[in-house]
Amino acid sequence: MKLTWLGHAGFRLEIEQAVILIDPWFSGNPAFPEGREDEATRGATHLLITHGHGDHTADALKISKQHGIPIVGIADLVDWWSGEEGIEGVGFNKGGTVDLNGAKVTMVNAVHSSSISGKSTPIYTGTESGYMIAGEGHVIYLSGDTDIMADMEWMGDYHKPDIGILACGGHYTMDMDRAAYAARRWFDFKTVIPCHYQTFPALAQSAQPLIDALPGVSVIEPQILTPIDL
Repeated sequence: MKLTWLGHAGFRLEIEQAVILIDPWFSGNPAFPEGREDEATRGATHLLITHGHGDHTADALKISKQHGIPIVGIADLVDWWSGEEGIEGVGFNKGGTVDLNGAKVTMVNAVHSSSISGKSTPIYTGTESGYMIAGEGHVIYLSGDTDIMADMEWMGDYHKPDIGILACGGHYTMDMDRAAYAARRWFDFKTVIPCHYQTFPALAQSAQPLIDALPGVSVIEPQILTPIDL
């Protein structure tokens, strides 16, 4: 299993027989190196979207149409895109599980907001979500954009993820200290990978507070377009 950071909250996950692009954002992303989109998307089988904000969805439709691959996510957003844009979609909801070429993906709760910019007002795009992704003997908790929430208690107990991909840059999501608190209290992670940081000055630029707060856990600061073997 390989995980590659695409900057901000975007990842390429190679698991089972799937190559899943998570929240890909290339256009206008200051963290993503220009001209390397083909490297990031090569062989992709699915796009997995956590919520509607532009820093998570800006390139989803383009990639879906260019590569002929489905967008997977909350039914409100995916069904709307399917009807308006003609893309293939797999829309589901909290508690639902879909099989993506052998990887079992379960939608779980997150606490954030979800919309796409309209001409005059934001367009509602369903609720924000996280995912539990099971495959190759691992369970990955992809937090999506969220703060700490009480649901993390049962999610950790029920799904027992050993890998956490946590949005923890602060300002728009939980910060490093809050993410560390959640990881210690409700999860038994062997590996934690921070994201949604370093992109803008408003976000945390280092994961050192997370590393310091989780002794005994392998906290990996990802490097853009450098695969991590898990």
